[in-house]
Amino acid sequence: MARGPSCVDPLMPGCYIAIVSRLSRKAPDLHTLNLFLSEAQIQEGVERLAGQVQADYEGRPLLVVGVLRGAFVFMADLVRRLRLSLTVDFVRLASYGASTTSSGRVRLIHGVRSPLRGRAVLVVEDIVDTGLTTSFLLSYLQERGAASVRICALLDKPACRRVQVSLDYVGFTAPDRFLVGYGLDFDQRYRELPAVYALEDGS
Repeated sequence: MARGPSCVDPLMPGCYIAIVSRLSRKAPDLHTLNLFLSEAQIQEGVERLAGQVQADYEGRPLLVVGVLRGAFVFMADLVRRLRLSLTVDFVRLASYGASTTSSGRVRLIHGVRSPLRGRAVLVVEDIVDTGLTTSFLLSYLQERGAASVRICALLDKPACRRVQVSLDYVGFTAPDRFLVGYGLDFDQRYRELPAVYALEDGS
């Protein structure tokens, strides 16, 4: 079944699709969603990242730590493509809440439950923008004795950096726009969308 047009370069003029989404029956919110990455482009990127991770960790046990909640869709697609001896865990951090800009303060809501000492850890992020949560998480894992920590991000938004962090695997470079879909949300909305969109205020 066709899922709409795809673009060789999703940033080229004419590659955006405007979608008006009404989300609340009592007080509908209007947002315009401009397509950034199609479902096919995302899956091609996930396949590429899985191949890189597979090559680097072949024959080694791996702990994959997903950053909730945004990375859960990406992480599920990624680990199903890996043929490794791996276990999974999750961590939940907060810096956005109901805003489209980071508060600059990172809070740990749910920590990793698996033993970390001496283990190779792959952190799976949906998006890295300011670098604050990623930096916080790197310190958190290293302080608990992880032997190595690498970062795999579906999306990298370098224009928004406040703290420099090194990313080991990157799916796509993103513009300085608020992105939703494929697990990414605005105030817990839009996670279910199969593609990634730039969120704009509707009128």
